[in-house]
Amino acid sequence: MSGSDARALSRSLLDLCRMRKLTVATAESCTGGLVAGALTDIPGSSDVIDRGFVTYSNEAKRAMLGVKATTLATFGAVSKETATAMAIGALEKAGVDLAVSITGIAGPGGATPGKPVGLVHFAVAARDGRILHRECRFGAIGRSTVRQRSVVEALRILMELARGPQPPAKPRREAASRLHPRVARTPRRSAVKRRRPPRP
Repeated sequence: MSGSDARALSRSLLDLCRMRKLTVATAESCTGGLVAGALTDIPGSSDVIDRGFVTYSNEAKRAMLGVKATTLATFGAVSKETATAMAIGALEKAGVDLAVSITGIAGPGGATPGKPVGLVHFAVAARDGRILHRECRFGAIGRSTVRQRSVVEALRILMELARGPQPPAKPRREAASRLHPRVARTPRRSAVKRRRPPRP
């Protein structure tokens, strides 16, 4: 994943949000504002991007995003629960349509049992109540690479929610026929008239 990937995704996301009149906020921990940076690097992004929160410490997550101390104590800063709370907090504080959060362990230190270097949690919250969470385990691929790949992943899941709820796909006729195969009817046998025996 290169900077060109992030730039192309940023352009696509901004175009989509502009078309759908959506505004976006970011809440970042391990990426330190790189997602907001990738988006605002594109000219004209101000009509979509509202603000970015860089909440590196637990105190910042509590003070700026309203993440509960019990959530951080119970699940840790790098968890689905904290990522979700960060996204919801950014959505509410900024009053935008979409908010993405990123919290992870870029390395080289910081690993704990069950939470290795390269573990990153993402969440996107939408004004209509949809929430998407994703966990990625990039591995010990280097701090810079973990952060770069996290930016690309964050932009991807933002795109997913920006597209809006997708209608369920209609089953194809072939699929329907496989589910309910037609039973071939056996041809009716023609009735054979029995001759009456001649009377004696």
